[in-house]
Amino acid sequence: MRPPIQLVFLICFNIFLEKCICKSEHDQVLTITVSTQEHVDAVQNLTMSHNETELWQPASPIYITTNSEVHLYIRSTSVEFVTELLRKHGITYRMLLENTPALIEMQIKNDTSDPRSGGVFYERYHSLEDIYYWINKTKQDHSDMVKVILIGSSSEKRPLYVLKLSGRRDEVKRAMWIDCGIHAREWISPAFCMWFVKYALAFYNQNTEITEILNNMDVYILTVMNPDGYKYTWTTDRMWRKNRSNNKDSDCLGADLNRNFDANWCTKGASDNPCDPTYCGQFPESELETQAVARFLRSHKDTVKLYLSIHSYSQMLLFPYSCSYDEIPNHNELFEVVKEASAKIRRYYRNNYKYGPGAKTIYLAPGGSDDWAYNLGIKYSFTFELQDRGRYGFLLPPSFIPQACNEALLATKVTALHVIKKLNEELP
Repeated sequence: MRPPIQLVFLICFNIFLEKCICKSEHDQVLTITVSTQEHVDAVQNLTMSHNETELWQPASPIYITTNSEVHLYIRSTSVEFVTELLRKHGITYRMLLENTPALIEMQIKNDTSDPRSGGVFYERYHSLEDIYYWINKTKQDHSDMVKVILIGSSSEKRPLYVLKLSGRRDEVKRAMWIDCGIHAREWISPAFCMWFVKYALAFYNQNTEITEILNNMDVYILTVMNPDGYKYTWTTDRMWRKNRSNNKDSDCLGADLNRNFDANWCTKGASDNPCDPTYCGQFPESELETQAVARFLRSHKDTVKLYLSIHSYSQMLLFPYSCSYDEIPNHNELFEVVKEASAKIRRYYRNNYKYGPGAKTIYLAPGGSDDWAYNLGIKYSFTFELQDRGRYGFLLPPSFIPQACNEALLATKVTALHVIKKLNEELP
């Protein structure tokens, strides 16, 4: 006796659902709505116990709270397990990115590695080797305005090169610092450092704002602070965050360089577990990369007046403190600076950036470079979180690079020009 056609249809339909919906062929990113403490516990346990998931936002399970949104990267082999667990606990979720390999392929596709190819070169992401080549080429092509300084090396012995940009003028005793790529997976960050250098050299003596900046300050730029981690994201694991140093008594590699500075080191908001993404390291400045930056800034603390650290993602303009809820003495001044920068970004690019002190605006993050720089005496210290707010997250397509970098460039101009104005007012 033949089964009814309706039954055959249902069986086939169920097979289709299982193969095409429940089982994913690709890594995915979900946005998860955490509504209750039970949800918090379930998602925290998931992210801490399941090594085929990677938190995008927030950076660590300890930051997951009620009435918050979590962005979670999931390997293809675990999509079914994770979504079933979320459904079991009644947790609402939706797919943010369905085919992450396609986005990664789009990010690494590069038609040219030659800076002479013009603007298109800066609208692509670049491998570490390309960036090193670009640094040397930039120095050769603009020897009157660019110097390269080797400030140290990484745990895997890769050089840490700082570009020093100066206007065509006499020596000045003022400088600003920009570092990019402290977290390996934040590719838009090194892209901005390259964009800034390109813009500064191309528009010096043409654009009044960048000319004023370079005529009044040297600009130190560390394009990739975490070269080992950045290299690893290109070759092995696109979602890697930390550096690649060995940890005593642990098989887990790396420390979070932005939890390794001596600013309320390893207190609430950082982890002492080497396997966690926000691992603070064995002691303050335990990492060679952190040591190199700290050593350079200490030796230049009398001239460096502005510190900028470039991150992604979330579109925020932050200032100290992130390591505590304490209010810094010049809170009101820095608040007005980032408020102005946010307003200008909104006016010119129709994009919204939150702003304020790090701990109160995002979450506690001890051991950060901006807080350490502030405590060193650099009273204008900021962290910029670039595009986007989660639509693509760390997999921001190359087509977004120009606007993301121009937004950050605008904020950089606002802060630098404010510092120059204040310094000029202090002159006798």
